[in-house]
Amino acid sequence: MLADDLRGIWYIALKDLRAYYFKPPNISWGILFPFAFVLAFAIRNPGELRQLVPGLLALTTLFGTSSMEAIVIVFERRIGALERLLLAPVRLPALLAGKLLGGMAFGLTVTAFVLCVALAAFGTSNIHWPLLVAGLLLSAAAFSALGAFVSVAVREVFEAQTLANFIRFPMMFLGGIFVPLSSMPPALQIVARALPLTYAVEVLQAAFNGRASPVTALDLGVLAIFTLVMFSLATRTLSRWMD
Repeated sequence: MLADDLRGIWYIALKDLRAYYFKPPNISWGILFPFAFVLAFAIRNPGELRQLVPGLLALTTLFGTSSMEAIVIVFERRIGALERLLLAPVRLPALLAGKLLGGMAFGLTVTAFVLCVALAAFGTSNIHWPLLVAGLLLSAAAFSALGAFVSVAVREVFEAQTLANFIRFPMMFLGGIFVPLSSMPPALQIVARALPLTYAVEVLQAAFNGRASPVTALDLGVLAIFTLVMFSLATRTLSRWMD
């Protein structure tokens, strides 16, 4: 059964990448949208551009993983494709894991492109590579799980897009990308600490500063726990839908 689940995860992710993700509009949305926001901020507040790179990577990962992830499941549920997938010898958590893997793969691909551009512009000195890789992987997993939960929590595609943006846009401005958490009012700092983007930004900032600490280990742990919680909630919600 485990072998069937692993095979199912792989082929479901592969199918989603071919059918939904690697399309020109998705690629341009995943890359250009975060670039546009960060560029607008850099023009408004010119300074050390390298300091914006961790936030740009976190933002690209967020939008790359969650944009289609929040739509695919509800779309397939509407047309009956999800029920047909369950006819295969694969359990529901494995099916959902395949969806998450597809979102992660696409998000990490567009993030890798942005990272290559940033490294070409600013160099590779002082980067803590293991922390950078761990931060990107766990961030992609957390955001993809969030997108999956959004997708199973609604009935229609437009509702999924609305709910995803309702969650992502506040995160974008409260996650420490444009304004440091220490500069925010205490109430907003508490809200920011409930958002996974905050921890993704902190880990990537530490990676680009070349230092790992107990705080970054805590950030990685929070991202892992957030992934498990969102995946569990999405699986339970989807199970109720399928019943």
